[in-house]
Amino acid sequence: MTATVIAKVGVIGAGQMGAGIAHVCALAGLDVAIVDVTPEALEKALASIARNMDRQVAKGNVTAEAKAQALARIATGTDYSGFADVDMVIEAATENAEVKKTIFRALCPALKPEAIIATNTSSISITGLAAVTDRPARFIGMHFMNPVPVMQLVEVIRGIATDDATFETTVALARRLGKTTAVAADFPGFIVNRILVPMINEAIYALYEGAGDIVSIDTAMKLGTNQPMGPLELADFIGLDTCLSIMQVLHAGLGDSKYRPCPLLVKYVEAGWLGRKAGRGFYDYAATPPKPTR
Repeated sequence: MTATVIAKVGVIGAGQMGAGIAHVCALAGLDVAIVDVTPEALEKALASIARNMDRQVAKGNVTAEAKAQALARIATGTDYSGFADVDMVIEAATENAEVKKTIFRALCPALKPEAIIATNTSSISITGLAAVTDRPARFIGMHFMNPVPVMQLVEVIRGIATDDATFETTVALARRLGKTTAVAADFPGFIVNRILVPMINEAIYALYEGAGDIVSIDTAMKLGTNQPMGPLELADFIGLDTCLSIMQVLHAGLGDSKYRPCPLLVKYVEAGWLGRKAGRGFYDYAATPPKPTR
């Protein structure tokens, strides 16, 4: 089997990541079909894509004509019927292994036999997800960074059964989207989140143990390590539920106590204080500028 040239992509999930993936695919000249469970989520995604493309037009990075053509390439739906002719599906649903496995079991019968399935998981075993499909050789991890239109990296992760053609096709697609690839082994958290999220978790421990307050921790890390966001601000941006899920995957998969989620992170998630998307996390986003919550 040789590498395939991708012409049409399916995207599962119309949240921030799914919308971003659809955005870059459509701008690269690919036809895109987005599926989510509710029409409201799809409408919100299309509005977000148009708004983000408007920003690119305003900066001179994209022409108004290219924006119009890209938006015209995007179709939406609430079932997998629009995926019958896709060359690749990129799953960008919630970071939960059982949810993803349920999706893949339902998805496979809707696809042509040669279609590739990619998952945007940020930490879950590619091999384990591939095993519930009818095509583990044509299953791969394609982990985009958030926000997708801005961030240059895509982690490409082979499962134990992923064949060479699938890998080569995926790397070629990422490059067509203007991304740089990093090849990661199929271990929990891959590269970025194995390093990044434990750092965030350690910052939460520093807060929990009183080493500093929220503003001091974020200021110290921004100015002391030249990062654009402090770790607590970044946690709010990622979503505290996602941070907790990744720490749980790392802790369970690697069995090392250094990956134990901070109890304060667990408490915030229990409270529904999930960060920016909930309006409150380590900062309260009802205030301008956002106000620390501890």
